[in-house]
Formats: sequence, C-alpha cells, structure tokens
Amino acid sequence: MAAVAAVVSSLVGSSSSPVFTKLHTCPILRLFIAAPPPSFRRLRMAHTLIPHASLGLTKPSASAIPEIAFSAKETDFSEWKGDILAVAVSEKDMSKDSNSKFENTILRRLDNQLGGLLGEASAEEDFTGKAGQSTILRLPGLGFRRLGLIGLGQCKPSTTTTTYKGLGEAIASAAKAAQASNVAIVLASSEGISSDTKLHTASAIASGTVLGVYEDNRFKSESKKPLLKSVDIIGLGTGPELENKLKYAVDVCSGVILGKELVNAPPNVLTPGVMAAEASGIAAEFSDVLTATILDADQCKELKMGSYLGVAAASANPPHFIHICYKPLNGQVKAKLAIVGKGLTFDSGGYNIKTGPGCMIELMKFDMGGSAAALGAAKAIGQIKPPGVEVHFIVAACENMISGTGMRPGDIVTASNGKTIEVNNTDAEGRLTLADALVYACKEGAEKIVDLATLTGACIVALGPDIAGVFTPSDELAREIFAASDITGEKFWRMPLEESYWESMKSGVADMVNTGGRQGGAITAALFLKQFVDEKVQWLHIDMAGPVWNDKKRSATGFGVSTLVEWVLKNSS
Repeated sequence: MAAVAAVVSSLVGSSSSPVFTKLHTCPILRLFIAAPPPSFRRLRMAHTLIPHASLGLTKPSASAIPEIAFSAKETDFSEWKGDILAVAVSEKDMSKDSNSKFENTILRRLDNQLGGLLGEASAEEDFTGKAGQSTILRLPGLGFRRLGLIGLGQCKPSTTTTTYKGLGEAIASAAKAAQASNVAIVLASSEGISSDTKLHTASAIASGTVLGVYEDNRFKSESKKPLLKSVDIIGLGTGPELENKLKYAVDVCSGVILGKELVNAPPNVLTPGVMAAEASGIAAEFSDVLTATILDADQCKELKMGSYLGVAAASANPPHFIHICYKPLNGQVKAKLAIVGKGLTFDSGGYNIKTGPGCMIELMKFDMGGSAAALGAAKAIGQIKPPGVEVHFIVAACENMISGTGMRPGDIVTASNGKTIEVNNTDAEGRLTLADALVYACKEGAEKIVDLATLTGACIVALGPDIAGVFTPSDELAREIFAASDITGEKFWRMPLEESYWESMKSGVADMVNTGGRQGGAITAALFLKQFVDEKVQWLHIDMAGPVWNDKKRSATGFGVSTLVEWVLKNSS
C-alpha cells in the first residue's frame, strides 16, 4: 500500500487530499479516486485539480458548480410563484395595436394583470425586443416578485441554438443581479414550433443558464457561490423525452465546465501528471463504461514515440500519455471512434522561444485546449452512455520547455510509424505530439478520428477568434461534424487540404520538416498530421486556436465538447 501511495503522490501531489478516498484499478496506475454517486438532473463536478509541485504555493479551491433543477411545465405562467418570471420576446412580439395594446397574447395578459405597467415600462426603457436587450421590473404583491423581458431579436421558429443559449445566459445574469433562487421562463410566441424544435429550444435554454451561472473562482481569494437552484421552463411541453433532453443538456454542461476548468488552470497547477490524474478520475467516476490507461515515458519509448518524447525532453515535469476508452454497457459496437486532443500544458516555444508582441506566451496554458475538449467529452459520454459506439479519447500530454536536454532546431525525431521529421522550429511542437497520438489511435482500430488542437496562429488570422478551421479529405466526416455543430451552435469552417503545399514540407535529410513557410501555415500543419493517419481511416482535424479562449471574459470557452458529444451520439444512432 505504501508503494501505491508513493506512485499517487509522485503523480499528483500529497495523498492527504480528500480526493483520495477509495482504491481504483486501471491498466497502468492504481489511484485513490473519489466516485460520488450520480444524480438525475444535478450538475456536479467530481474532479479536483491538485498541484504537482509547490511552485507559488497555489492550490485551487473546490469548484463552485451550479446545482440547478430544471423542470418542464405546462402551467399557467401568470399564476407561477417565485423570484423571476422571464418572458422571451422577439421584436415582432413587441408590436402594439392602434390602442397601444400589445398584440401578443401573453404580453397583453401580463399588461392587463399589471394595469398597463408593462407597456409603460417597456416604452420608457425603450425596450424593443432586440437581441441582447433585457429589462427587469420589481412587482411587490404578485406571485412572482420580478418580471423580466428578454429580447430575442428578429426571432423565427427556426431560431438558432445560439439565440436560445443566449436567452439562458441572460436569465442567469438576471438571477445573479437579483440574487434569485428560482426562475421561470416562457416564450411570448411558441406557436408553430415543432416538437423537435421545442426539445432543442429547452435544451439550449438549460445549457445557456447553467454555463451563464457558472463562474470559475477556484483561484480567487474570495468568491460567491451561485444561488440559482431551480428553473421552470413553461410552454415547451412535458414528459420523459423532454426530461431526458434536459438531463442531456446538464450532462454536456458538466463536460464543458470541466473543459473550461482544465484550460483555465495555470501551468504550475495543471501539469501533465495532474492531467493524467484527472483522466483517471473521470474513468473512476464512470467505471461501468470507461477505463483509463496512462503510459509513462519509458512505456512511450517502448512504443517508439520519438516525436512526442522529443517535445517533452526539456521539461522537469514528465510526460503522460493518456488513453480513456468508452465501451457501451451492452457490449455491442457498430462504430469505433477516436478523439485525439493536443495536450501541451504549457508551450514556451522551446529554443524557438515565443517573443515579441502578440506571441501570447502568457496564455500558453491554453495550448491543451484540444485535450480539455477530449476529456470534457469523455466525462459527458460517461454520463450519457450511448449504445453501439466505442470511443477512444487520446492525449499525449507534456510541456514544451527549454533545457540542456531539450530538442533543438535541426534535430531529427522518429515517429512511431517510422517516419522521420527534421525539426526546423521547436515552436511547432503540437503536431509532433499529435503525430504519435494519431498513430496510436489508428492502431487501436479507430474507423473515424477527429483531432482537436490549438495548432496555428495562422488559423486565427484566417478565421478570427470565434471560428475553428476544419481540415479533412473525407466529405462524409465533414458532414457529420457540421451536422453536430448545427445543433450545438459552435462555429466551424471547412478549409482546403491543398496537396501541392506539401512541397514546402519536404526535408533534404529526413522524410519531412515540421513547418513550411508562413503562407498557408494552417494548411501545411494539417497536411503534416495527415502523414500519420492510416489511409483506410476517416480523419478530420480541427484547428481551434481561435475559439479556445474568450479575450473579453479572459477565460476559456469549453469549445468543442458539445460538438464532439453530438458527433458521438450521431454515430451511436
């Protein structure tokens, strides 16, 4: 037992933490991991980041995760009792007749109930229902203490997921401002919305509310816990199908929040070893469907992962190769998928160190955004438990640092498929780690592979901060990802895989170099990754360097998790 505790301590830190409460066995490591029982519609987070070293004496506090109960009801909204009744209105809903009365039935009823106060207040506040507008009225003496109007813009029955997620975020903002513990939401116009659309609408509202309430305060000396405890969604139907859809939204949110927290964690806290412990914790929590394999540097050397190990060579924090495998409860598998995430917990650039304005070295903790998406998706899939599909979540976690043992420009590394790479830029390290991870995924028998990486600044230049680039030779796989993103509202754009650009990636002394010229940098990076995927395997690369981070909020976005989960479910069905 002492030997086991020593392994745990060397991986994640002191074993005195309450996270170590029971023995869990995985193929490589034996860890003490907490595994709290799941609840139906409660959002929870079982993981706790534990610093690998004492650098800065920084230890994160426990996550303040929203625990919100969502209920679908078909009650009379005017008789609802609680803190805030929120009414979502479009610009059309705000139109009035010749007598200055609302034409919309719901708004007319509310205005009559309030003796015309709603019409007067909306006029005084110049509330027209535009997207992003909101106004809150305090109404003492009624069943609901506040009435909120939230604008949807030029809303139509086909209104996008993004709009309704925004509605949920607006509800969360109003609840925070009013310190409300319960809220009801009703659409002023829900006529003509199909049953399927109602399901997606309710799910999007729930997702937006949870993510809007959540704040990552683990590294602040003082923080407030979220107060919102319940949300009633009125007028979008009831029944088991809708209840399951709301539970699904909460499950996906738990994965998105995990992704956010991993990216937000500073590199002195989230080391490769801690990420490996997080992965093992996810597998422990959902051990009925997930298993974790963690390979150390010696085991990676046995697998001839020279490309990955070359990147890790300079760091005092050892690399950890992470493999979580999901297998359905019934054992029947009709599709084998792999999700590969880039896992650089910090990227200094190596000897080609990041310097100068715009190099963003201070934000290079987000260079593991792809792995955060993969692990967040693994957590969500572990809760949802889709049938008929096997999924491999793979991360080659390491740091790209500088030392006398580090990889140098001009070195040649050999990947696990035998291909040799002349390193002409140590700051193009992510593709080197992904090379061995992609070979590993192919050897695991994956029929379809999606990799996600904060790979190139070139993709940010091309598509800006909100859109991820998609590169694939497979039209079928591209259709699957874009169909998933249509549901989630995440933004992707397909980019060309111009084979003639590969000419710039040829080496005089090895099979290839790891970077081409500045022009078309995102394309040549994708072409590099293509060299490590079996031709029989469908493969798609997502360059998420832009949308991984929100500059305005100075925080991670959790990008990719929801689309990955939808993609897995589409292959399941």
